[in-house]
Amino acid sequence: MHPRLTTDLAELPSLLEATRLQAAEMLGRLDEQPVVPPLRAPAPEPLPEEGAGLAATLAEFARTWAPLFSASAGPRYLGFVTGGVTPAALAGDWLTAAADQNPASALDGAAPELERRTIAWLRDLFGLGAAHEGTFVSGATMSNTVGLAIAREWLGQRAGVSVAEEGAAALGRVTVLSGSPHSSIAKGLSMLGLGRTALIPVPTVQGREAVDPVALERALTQVEGPCVVVANAGTVNTVDYDDLRAITALRERHDFWLHVDAAFGGFAALSPDHADLVAGLDAADSICIDLHKWLNVPYDSAVQFTRHQDLQVRVFQNAAAYLGPLGETPDHVHLTPENSRRLRALAAWFTLRAYGRDGHREIVERNIACACALGQAIKTIPGLRLLAPVRLNVVCFTLAEDPTAERLADLAAALAEEAFLTPTTYAGVPALRAAFSNWRTTQIDVHRITEALKGSLDRLS
Repeated sequence: MHPRLTTDLAELPSLLEATRLQAAEMLGRLDEQPVVPPLRAPAPEPLPEEGAGLAATLAEFARTWAPLFSASAGPRYLGFVTGGVTPAALAGDWLTAAADQNPASALDGAAPELERRTIAWLRDLFGLGAAHEGTFVSGATMSNTVGLAIAREWLGQRAGVSVAEEGAAALGRVTVLSGSPHSSIAKGLSMLGLGRTALIPVPTVQGREAVDPVALERALTQVEGPCVVVANAGTVNTVDYDDLRAITALRERHDFWLHVDAAFGGFAALSPDHADLVAGLDAADSICIDLHKWLNVPYDSAVQFTRHQDLQVRVFQNAAAYLGPLGETPDHVHLTPENSRRLRALAAWFTLRAYGRDGHREIVERNIACACALGQAIKTIPGLRLLAPVRLNVVCFTLAEDPTAERLADLAAALAEEAFLTPTTYAGVPALRAAFSNWRTTQIDVHRITEALKGSLDRLS
């Protein structure tokens, strides 16, 4: 064994303790460090011929790179829709790396069974019935893509072809209808050979991002050939929801696959006051839910649900002698594009076991309350304008005068050390969006963000 490896193995307990202390120090300064610090990266270096060993590497990381990382795990990182990591999820993730399990095959330990049981908990958490089978994927983009891949096979089956065997050309042109689709839908269609132009926008309800059910039915009557409807349970800008029950009712008259993108909006199911927003979710053929958003587990972790796991296996099955037979309960290697991956389920299992439904409900409801408080505060700040009602956990706002993309970027930059917000465009107006999904965030943080907004506006004026 290499001498550096020999030394690190012999000293591993103390080195892991040093790593724990460094991690605790990083987490301990989240409340006060700049949310997005100025980037002053160290000069590039060639690959070292002789390594420094873990102790020296820990010290170098703490000195050079750790101070440059954003506080994305902290309470005022409101960009994108980024959750933090609950204490239990952090512990689960550390043990994931230590155990280094590959849950793809049932030939190797209990990891696949732990994943199935975690999926069952998640199915219950989101109010889904037993007909929905699930599997872990890397994020919302892969979850949406897997759902669309299963849809593609379903459409082929109805046309008398197997796309998995014969290719997308055998299916012909597919139409995908959606009101306010996430960008990952077009990306998934591109990867699946269906093409970005397959995505046809459908008019939304006036003043909202929710699809107009009347316009959707009109579009369905004009479709010739295979069709997928992508419904949204929580849009990016305003967390608007399509009427899932109305869309489901359209299947009585029209033949289409229903995929629901509920990446973070699906968590409305946890709150009794908001659960009606996802009424009808269980009727979907496939569902995307992103766990490293509001479940507050580490990147990368999402779940993909479907009622048609037999078709999922047809798309993703892998044939190799070392994998063993397919069997009645398919191994995870047959369910997603990945043949091997880390045990993503363990962090989710830890946080669900540690805090249960009630703990995660509290996180969701507290985040919603924080978003509502910021929305109310923005209404009182001269120079800012709320662009849409705060329906759940996202606040979409802009400058009251001359809201150009450049001025909004300047405002975001002025805020960056105190709070991180991402740019967007809503109804043609450049804007900023604050997405609350971190388990640490409280009303104290809302007050700090509000004061930072006021100060930043003063500096820009």
